[in-house]
Amino acid sequence: MTLFVGLGNPGSQYEETRHNIGFRVIDRLVDDLGARNISKNAFEGELYRVANTLFLKPTTFMNLSGRSVATVKRFFKIELDDIIVVHDDIDLPFGAVRFKKGGGHGGHNGLRSLDAEIGKEYIRVRVGVGKPEHKSQVADYVLHDFSAEESPYLKGLVEHVAKACKALLHETLIEVKSKYSLKSIEGLEG
Repeated sequence: MTLFVGLGNPGSQYEETRHNIGFRVIDRLVDDLGARNISKNAFEGELYRVANTLFLKPTTFMNLSGRSVATVKRFFKIELDDIIVVHDDIDLPFGAVRFKKGGGHGGHNGLRSLDAEIGKEYIRVRVGVGKPEHKSQVADYVLHDFSAEESPYLKGLVEHVAKACKALLHETLIEVKSKYSLKSIEGLEG
């Protein structure tokens, strides 16, 4: 069983924000693969399934995402190696896409919550959202919508990340890294 987790915040006011890029990728995967909703209150999130693959959007708000993931992990007896988390990353330029297993949370409260609840050795799909000029602006920055310059690229970026996630179901992390890593949004053009 493989579990894809998209990090984000519930509620329409957060839908278009940088912090919710993980939710957008999960929505795309659910649509593409025709996954069906199997949510239960106990999961504290929207949970979808197709065959042996689960897709989770925790509805606990970002800072408590680990609680939802830990519950689903226990319920379905999912190994840490089979958990793939899609999240925004301010340490990468807008449109960059990176893949890694384990590592630190880099100040990301969703990852901090996951690390505390399930451990660190899950696969991370890091989607670059750029960073604000000043560190003090980070919380405000990730909770704002993408800029007018960035918005036209979002559909292609979400498609690219969803394609990479589907590849992770049958290819190794190293293979997916070599095929789908992007340095910036320019990597999508052409």
